[in-house]
Parts: sequence; C-alpha cells; structure tokens
Amino acid sequence: MRQTRSMAVRLSAAIAAGALTLAACGGGGEGSAEGDKTTITFSYLWTGKEGEAIERLIQEFNASQDEIVVKGVSNPDTQAQLAAMSSAKGTFDISDNFGSTVGSWADKGIIEPLDSFIEKDGYDLSDFVPQAMEQMRYDGKIYALPIAMHSIQLLYNKDLLAEAGITEPPTTTDEWAEAIKATTVVDDGKIVQIGWANPDLTTLAFAFGGRWYDESGEPTPTEPGNVEAAQFYVDTVAKPYGAENVQRFTSGFGEYASPQNPFFQGKVAMVTDGEWMSAFIKQYAPDLNWGVAPIPHPPGRDDLAGTTQLSTSTLFIPRNSQNKEAAWEFMKFMLSKEPMLEFTHTLANLPTRTSLLDSDRYDDLPNFDAWLQAAKSENAKVLASLPTTAEYVADLETAFDSITRLKATPEQALAEVARQAKNYG
Repeated sequence: MRQTRSMAVRLSAAIAAGALTLAACGGGGEGSAEGDKTTITFSYLWTGKEGEAIERLIQEFNASQDEIVVKGVSNPDTQAQLAAMSSAKGTFDISDNFGSTVGSWADKGIIEPLDSFIEKDGYDLSDFVPQAMEQMRYDGKIYALPIAMHSIQLLYNKDLLAEAGITEPPTTTDEWAEAIKATTVVDDGKIVQIGWANPDLTTLAFAFGGRWYDESGEPTPTEPGNVEAAQFYVDTVAKPYGAENVQRFTSGFGEYASPQNPFFQGKVAMVTDGEWMSAFIKQYAPDLNWGVAPIPHPPGRDDLAGTTQLSTSTLFIPRNSQNKEAAWEFMKFMLSKEPMLEFTHTLANLPTRTSLLDSDRYDDLPNFDAWLQAAKSENAKVLASLPTTAEYVADLETAFDSITRLKATPEQALAEVARQAKNYG
C-alpha cells in the first residue's frame, strides 16, 4: 500500500506479471485522431480479470461520447512507467499507481497538478474519503485522485481460536497477547502453528498511538507508540518462540495468493491484512471459517479503537501527456460512482467515495463490510506521501527486519532510522 513494502507486495499479488511493455504504447501520447476524435492511451498496471474490468470501462466510456477514444495498455512495469514520464514526449496520457508515489513524482515535476481542471469544472471532491485525499496533495496542490483504497484489519481463524477456548476476537492488546499464546503450538521444539505471523508494524504503530511523521512532515520513527508496537511483537512472538524458530516456520509458507497461503492452511491463527483477502479466501479457501475485527488497541485506550491504516490506488496525468484535457475527461468518468463500483468490486478493493461505503454491490464478498466500515473510522490513518517517503519506508523495513530477528531492540533499530532520516533530501 504510501504503504510499506510488505503491503505493496500483498497488493501486487493481484497484479500478474508479464504484460505488454510500455513501449507497446506506441504513439498513443501523440493524440492521434480517428476522424474528429482525440485518441488517448491509458497505461494501467492491472492484468487478468482486473485488466478485463478496465477494458470494459474503457469500452463504456468510448461508447458514451463521440469526442475521445481511449486505448488501454496493460503494463505492470512501474520502472518503465517512470522512465516514460521522464522523457520529453509522453507515450501515454493517463495512468495509475499507489498514493505513496504522489509526493515524489510531484516533486520531480513529472505528474500534472489537477487543480486547474478541478476549478474549471467545479469538480466536487467532498464525496471522497478525507484520509484518501491526504496522499493526493503535495505542496498545496492536488496531483492525483484516488480510485480505490485499502485498509488493514485483523483476520482470525474462528476454529483455531475456538480450539484454544476463545469465543470472541481480541479487542485489546492484552487479549491479543493471550490469544497469540493460546493459538501457538510448539511440538518437540518446533512451531507447527503460530498465533500471529508477518506483522505489519507500520499499521500496528498507529494502533498504539504512534505516528511516523509530525505536522511539518518530518519523520518521527522513535515516537513512543512506534516503539511500543514493535516491542509488542517482540514480547508476544519473537522472544517467547525464538526468532530463528519463527523464521524457520514462516520460511516454509506457501504462495500468498494461492490455496497454500498459511492462513488458509490453518498454520496461522491471526493475520493483519487487507480487504483483497476477502476475494482470495472466496477463491482459494471457500470453506475457511474466518472473521474480521479491528486491530486491537492497548487497554485503557478506547480512543484508539478502530485504528487502521489506509492507502490508495490513484489515477494521474503525466506532465508530458499531449492530451491532458481528454485525459481529465476520462479520469472523471473512471471516478464516477458506477465505474468506481465496478472497478473496486472486481478487485475487491474499497471505494474512495463515502457515498459508496454502504453499497450492497460488495455483499458477495465475505466479511468485506468490516473493511468498508473501517474506512469510516476517525482513527483511519495514512502515511504521508512525500519526496522522501520511499527512502524512509525502506529504512523502516530494514529496522523492522532487525527487530523481528532480534538483531536490535526496537529502540536501537528505530533510533538508527532517526539518524538516517537526518540525511534525507
């Protein structure tokens, strides 16, 4: 998801590799004309059924008016995407990425600010989830708009919790610690079932009252809540069962987007993960008895109830597009209610319009409503999208790896990130 690298990996599991290269866009950015129509190219990251949904929407847009023809190109190569946007003349006119890239790309001057289009059309932004819009802005301007968003919740295996005598999911971190212990099984010194694995410490820090940036945009890795969140994993998993034992157990996990996912296999009792898991479980583990709950908060901190991290998938116009006005018209179509519903339902992602969060279109996705409702929480947090976000996230991932392997304490590892952050651009 910005999202941490771990969230990005999870999201990218829905984007199959090996589509057309960006060069295959040809001269789409030239704005070739078909009769009196302007032709634009939409280079999108999605493939498979997600790409098919995009193509259906492109066909719908093309049939709805007689001035613009959109041609879609499936291309999950983000490096090629970036290279094309950095050239003098663009090869596409509109594209997508994650909200975590907005600040960096805006700072590089390779994506077009949308404020003039928004003002000219009186385009109403009030229906968009406010937190989703946070990642769209940089230096006082709007550089992208969110077509989908993603939220992290606690998923739990009801049968494994019941076998441990637990009838309800944990609501506080004390209850969670007890549930992790009760659902972890060690046989002859080896872990055969674990209560919680592959922690998302960025999101967990929010649930402990932490933050990763201050109001001025400066990194705050050593905030008490950040340290406490990492220490929670150390105290409940890494130390009690041994970092090497945990690593040995998790290294045998099957592919994430497959029936071999360890949560689907009953090897992990609880995970923190995103809304796309609803579609994955429906496809790969339809008989799994599972539930979704808010991420537990520390006891006595009811003000932190319902904390989650939101990240976004965005649409943007590259600065070197030759057809910005036409691209804007297509962007508005994609962000309107029906196309957004079709797109997010197909991908099992969350809509970014508040008016769609109670839609019954998602009723066929098991437990999906838990994520929809979480997006309404006042405690839904986002990681700022700034020019240094990618570097910061990479340093945090290194720190988290040291923490989970017990190579450094949370205080030591996050203090090192704070030291590194002083040298960011």
